[in-house]
Formats: sequence, structure tokens, C-alpha cells
Amino acid sequence: MSDEHQPGWVLDPDRPSVARMYDYYLGGKDNFSADREAANRVMAAIPSAREITRANRGLLSRAVRMMAGLGVRQFLDIGSGLPTQENVHQVAQRAAPDSRVIYVDNDAIVLAHARALLADNPLTTVVEGDLREPEGIIDHPDVRARIDFDRPVGLILLAVLHFVPDEDRPAEIMARLRGPLAPGSHLAISHAYAGGVSQDIEAQVRSAYDGTGPGCFIPRGVDEIRTFFEGTELVGPGLVQVADWRPEGEPDRSDMSQPGFLAGVGRVV
Repeated sequence: MSDEHQPGWVLDPDRPSVARMYDYYLGGKDNFSADREAANRVMAAIPSAREITRANRGLLSRAVRMMAGLGVRQFLDIGSGLPTQENVHQVAQRAAPDSRVIYVDNDAIVLAHARALLADNPLTTVVEGDLREPEGIIDHPDVRARIDFDRPVGLILLAVLHFVPDEDRPAEIMARLRGPLAPGSHLAISHAYAGGVSQDIEAQVRSAYDGTGPGCFIPRGVDEIRTFFEGTELVGPGLVQVADWRPEGEPDRSDMSQPGFLAGVGRVV
């Protein structure tokens, strides 16, 4: 994406976007100088930030394949971000062509990209929604038209809950999202984790996100992240560093002293 040739749907290229920063970490081109500057500040503080983000993308593929293998045919991806390779619908529909996928985001850039990408896919759609208003997502007409909440659903919230401040009660938001899910549904979450980094390093990372839409970045500890899975049974290997959640090869032993994303998948019983 060129700074000199901005599409009409770009609202403010001078303000960093969480979605575009994530795209930059992944090596994409849908980002502007403001996004790259903010992301570079994060990588200066946490040199493994790009590796962590790419590991998070790998988690998405593995978690969706697992859910599809267990018979889940409906997926709701909240905070989906800019489309890239191996999106939920591509993974799910490769495993089970009848899988229905709904992407939810409140970023105009994400919505424009996703709608263009999905124009010819009748089983996949994108809706505008805000994680802080979970009923607005669950009761959205397009969601209700495509998701049968009496059957198992794959609910996916990767790298999004750390943009919800404590005052917005993220654990309560998760409880309201889980409420309609039928037994056999699965919940996949990844969340920023500071590990043993210094308060100065954590402050540098958090400040890099101050100018974004969410205006915050809140790493949380193991016990805090675990509360988001209440009402589910964590499947193996439990809550671990994102690269260690069912990797393709031999798993490493999670080093919980290191910063990163913690990830887990819970089954609704």
C-alpha cells in the first residue's frame, strides 16, 4: 500500500492502526508509515514481536483444523484483522467445504478488505461489531442468519482481548459471548503476556499503542487470561506460549519468563 496512493476507505493514514501494525509484523504491505513507526517501537522493545505474531497466525490454522476435525462447521472470528494467508474460512472450508464463517471487526479498513475478498464466497461474510458490545455481535441479523447457536460454534478471539481495558470488564464480555454457545463449541483465545520483562519495557510497548483506535494495550498474567475460559474445559496442552500450542513438530517447553502471547482452546461442556 503506497502512502502516495491512498484508497478512499483509508480514514486517517497518520494514525497507527492495530490491524495495519499486525499486517506489518506479518510482512504484509497493507500499512502506512505511522503503522510501521509504532510497530518498530514495539519491536525495539520486544525483538521477538514479529516472531510472536507469526506464531499467532500459525495457531489460528491449527486451532481451526482441530475444531473442524471435531465436527464444528460454524466459526465466529471476532477481531479478525486484515485478511492475509490462511484465514479462518480458507482453513475451515478446506477441511469441510460446508463450513460457515463470520468475521467481526470494527475497523473500516478491515471491513473494506474483507468484503472485497469474500464477495464470491456465499458461506463467508463479514459484519461490523465491537467486542465491547457482545450482544450486538450475537444478535446481529447476519450472524443470526448464518449461525445456529443450537449447534457447536468455533468462537475465535486471537490477539484482541488485550485491547480491552479492565474497566470494560473483559471477563464479563467473554461470559456473555459464551452464554449462547451449545455444548461441543470451542473457544480459541490468544492474549499478550509480559512474562518477566521489566516495567520499562512493558511501558514502551504499551505506549506504542496509545495512538491507535483502542488506545491501549494490556498484557495480562496467566490467572487473568485463564478467567476468559471459565465455563469451558481447556484442551491439551492447556494455556501455553502460542508457539507451543499443538505445534507441527515436537513442542518446546513453554518458557513463561518470556514475553509473548499465551494461547488456549476451551471446549464448552
